[in-house]
Amino acid sequence: MKNLRKDILSRVYLVYAFIALFAIIILGQTINVQYVQGEEWRQKAENLTTGFKNIEAVRGNLYAADGSLLATSVPIYEVRFDVNTEALSDEVFYGEIDSLCIQLSELFPSKTKKQYKAEFISARKKGSRYHLVKRNVKYTELKELKTFHIFNRGKFKGGLIYTQQNKRVRPFEVLAARTIGYEREGVKPVGLEGAYTKDLSGVNGKRLMQKIAGGVWMPISDDNEVEPQDGSDVYTTIDINIQDVAENALRKQLEMHAADHGCVALMEVSTGQIKAIANLSLTKSGTYYETYNYMIGESTEPGSVFKLPALMAAFEDGYVSLDDMVNTEDGTTKFYDKTMRDSHKGGFGIISVKRAFEVSSNVAISKLINENYADKPQQFVDRLYKMNLNKRLGIEVAGEGMPLIKSTDDESWSGVSLPWMSIGYESHLTPLQILTFYNAVANNGKMVKPMFVKQIKHRGKVVKDFKTEVINNSICSKKTIEMAQEMLLGVVEEGTARNLKNSTYKIAGKTGTAQIANDKYGYKYESKISHQASFVGYFPADNPKYTCIVVVNAPSRNVFYGNLVAGPIFKEVADKVYANSISIHAALKKKESYAASKIPYAKDGYYDDLAKIYKELGVKTKTSQKVNEWVKVSTGANEVQVYHKKVAPIYIPDVTGLSVKDAVFLLENQGLVVKFSGSGTVKKQSINPGEKAVKGAKIILELV
Repeated sequence: MKNLRKDILSRVYLVYAFIALFAIIILGQTINVQYVQGEEWRQKAENLTTGFKNIEAVRGNLYAADGSLLATSVPIYEVRFDVNTEALSDEVFYGEIDSLCIQLSELFPSKTKKQYKAEFISARKKGSRYHLVKRNVKYTELKELKTFHIFNRGKFKGGLIYTQQNKRVRPFEVLAARTIGYEREGVKPVGLEGAYTKDLSGVNGKRLMQKIAGGVWMPISDDNEVEPQDGSDVYTTIDINIQDVAENALRKQLEMHAADHGCVALMEVSTGQIKAIANLSLTKSGTYYETYNYMIGESTEPGSVFKLPALMAAFEDGYVSLDDMVNTEDGTTKFYDKTMRDSHKGGFGIISVKRAFEVSSNVAISKLINENYADKPQQFVDRLYKMNLNKRLGIEVAGEGMPLIKSTDDESWSGVSLPWMSIGYESHLTPLQILTFYNAVANNGKMVKPMFVKQIKHRGKVVKDFKTEVINNSICSKKTIEMAQEMLLGVVEEGTARNLKNSTYKIAGKTGTAQIANDKYGYKYESKISHQASFVGYFPADNPKYTCIVVVNAPSRNVFYGNLVAGPIFKEVADKVYANSISIHAALKKKESYAASKIPYAKDGYYDDLAKIYKELGVKTKTSQKVNEWVKVSTGANEVQVYHKKVAPIYIPDVTGLSVKDAVFLLENQGLVVKFSGSGTVKKQSINPGEKAVKGAKIILELV
């Protein structure tokens, strides 16, 4: 019994010993894996990580109205070298590495042959599978790379690996840059790129990739698991030629007047299509560049261009007409403790409402509005609201400034608000909002939304067609529109914008000069007043096709009136558009044509051909003498007279009157070298008929 117990205990101890030993082995192996071999296994686990990564779709293009590229995606490549690919033997690698490095140093001279070679040999020794060669490689450079030593063996035999990315470029660079805009990750979308990013972006694809050393993801195969779908193309309303003129004209005036910034836009009256939009501001380097879309985003006090809606409100309410008279006094008048002044010292005396608008009298306009609305100012405000001046346009481009047409319940409303609002102060509008209002006047009262895009296409097929959107079918009565149009024409014909008057076509519009208010210092800072000069109008005035606005901010060379600063930009754009738009020009009167004969005119030529044609047409021919192959013809009133044309093999023939085809046939058959200028029928030949033909001689034909 005692021996049995001892035997059992021995066996138990033995089992415990084996278990303890096994536990110690496991613990030792765990410590070894965790701390001794841990880094190696973690690296292997890292290297075996795979996942699906997005493959960026090719972003769609932005086009101008004529199909010119405004923005496109250019493929660029990241090139890497799998220096340890299984198929790349030491014999091939070391045998061709010098040649490869010479070629690389010639294509990408940022590194020498020795630097490339040292990098590749080091990478091979370290076991690198995805060594970076070059980023931002162009497609043409990639094509050349594929022909280099080692790389010409392909991905698996030569280790050449490349991934495509897309870089956004604007072929016309600064032209309409802010309106074209951009869409970048982490940045608020800007311009048309941002507005139509869903259409332009397409759908990204998927590709299985493996994560290797350094956190770099390497494609496992050349094919994508899910192919990306390219984005659609956006066709804008921008006319690239007008855009170029507008931008250059704006830059020239900004430089001339050392202005802070400025903008210009051209709108098609009936459709609202924006044909040109330029925004330039002074940079720290002293040059002008598109850094902000002032046309859309900058809401400021409009100044005298607001006198139009102010008077139109009074016309519409029946308080004022063009022939009413108003006293401008001595060019000043008082509203409470504030003095209203005209820029013209001494005033204009007693003048009509129409004349007050033409000369842009602050005193006259403010008195008219104050006298008629002083006891009911909200009626004036409500009338402006009915003309949509208090609402955003709702354009697709982000960043539209908020208009401000102050209501009488506003806490800042005062006794002088009404007269100052009437001349464009205590209110805010963006240049595009002003342009849209004036365009409605040109469009006989119909206000249309500014339009930047006409179509969206995918692979040439139209997927979305944009139509003109009407904001307000009639901002006021026809009578008010007619009075407004008469006043605007008068400004250019007899008023402040006479410098824009020309004999070719009529312009209607309004000049504007406003003092710029600073939030902190008011209208004056360091004894200086800053101004905003503007001109907005349409042309041709008798049949409006285009409306244009120009705003120049802070001209600083003591010239700040709208007609002198903004007017020339308007005129340059208008002249270009008028010269190139046939539809604007008056139709030419058709003159009666008294042709000598109704029989078709024919050139001299080969008789059989001419006879056949005249027979088919039923035209009577008459020959007064025997004719051979070549003839001269004379077209009469009722018949064609045919004469013999002498052609001898050894003498220069008379080829005048022949088509160039027949003349060349005859002369080259005689061994002559024929040159000709012009088009049509042979009028003159450099070698006279009848002279002996010399083979190889040069004869020149003059065609008309």
